[in-house]
Amino acid sequence: MKPKPLTVAISSRALFDLRESNAVYEEQGLEAYRRFQIDNEDQPLAPGEGFLFVKKLLNINRLSENRKVDVILLSRNSADTGLRVFNSIQHHGLDVTKAAFCGGESPYRYVNAFECDLFLSTHGPDVRHALEHGVAAANLLPADQAGSKSERRGTDQLRLAFDGDAVLFSDQAEKIFQKEGLDAFAAAEEADATKPLPGGPFKSFLGALQDLQQEFERDCPIRTVLVTAREAPAHERVIRTLRAWNIRLDESLFLGGMSKAEFLKAFAADVFFDDQAQHCQAAAAHTSAGHVPIGVANER
Repeated sequence: MKPKPLTVAISSRALFDLRESNAVYEEQGLEAYRRFQIDNEDQPLAPGEGFLFVKKLLNINRLSENRKVDVILLSRNSADTGLRVFNSIQHHGLDVTKAAFCGGESPYRYVNAFECDLFLSTHGPDVRHALEHGVAAANLLPADQAGSKSERRGTDQLRLAFDGDAVLFSDQAEKIFQKEGLDAFAAAEEADATKPLPGGPFKSFLGALQDLQQEFERDCPIRTVLVTAREAPAHERVIRTLRAWNIRLDESLFLGGMSKAEFLKAFAADVFFDDQAQHCQAAAAHTSAGHVPIGVANER
């Protein structure tokens, strides 16, 4: 039995730039939007914030006889208005063949049916629903157009960066930090240094990534990095947790509260996943940023 491909679902607004189309909908209504999409269905849409991620992910299939990854399009469009999206997929040469067009309703309910490991969208409520149903999910934030992302466009290798607490791990330690402060957080983590942290929403996705990485003995097409505000001695629990899970990352950065943006630039990340919106916004000059709206930092 062949292993299941790494499967990512992405919304049409995350894959392509639909700002002009959405403006028609907001200003003139659904029927005007439908007519606009039909009238322009032979005009390819420009890449959106998740396009480079999808392109690099699908390139992995060219490295093996067996299909290693699959991308599913999940859209609030109807099939009628979604024809422009599929035409754009064909124009850009993306090997995306499966889709759900939901006619204005939320498509997140099909994430589990498609056995998706990750869901990317620009619609916050859909992302939160997916997270509540146990699927790794992120809201792709608009890029800082003034920033330069040229560093990550010169290679086919997919480079993914992850925050630790509330993303790879649960927000257990983050709750202590938010409620009791840094000293209490450091003391608790030192006391529990040998006790593995509970898994967060992206634990299973990271495990699926590692399974895929292990199929390439050399010249791996995926590289991962942990980018966390933790510092010694709070680093030990992170290392022991990953060891207990039998999961490794290619790089780990313990920044002790320093800004993550320049480190993401140096790593040349394609996407950075973090539970705190301000960290994602700061990173937007250098990478696509996926906000993971879960945990104590998002309860306000």
